[in-house]
Amino acid sequence: MDRIRHATRQNLPTLMKTGSYYLIHICVAALVAYAVTGNLIASLTLSLLEPTVQAVAFFFHETAWQRASVRRAAAAAGAAVDTTPQPAAAGA
Repeated sequence: MDRIRHATRQNLPTLMKTGSYYLIHICVAALVAYAVTGNLIASLTLSLLEPTVQAVAFFFHETAWQRASVRRAAAAAGAAVDTTPQPAAAGA
């Protein structure tokens, strides 16, 4: 349970963004599904199923982009202050 709390605190902005995206997606999906099917039950079923899968995928997508951003920033910072000795050029 402590792991879940820690992960939640660490990812709170992404979880909040995912939640708001989820709600908007459900509304849009319900309207589109109802417009296509004309069936309220089918539109509600589709609008809950597809956005739920999308929200989970979105969370992991955001997390991957954040990690990539951190790696790029660390690589750029490392390149800017790279003080490792370079091998001497041949014939110098």
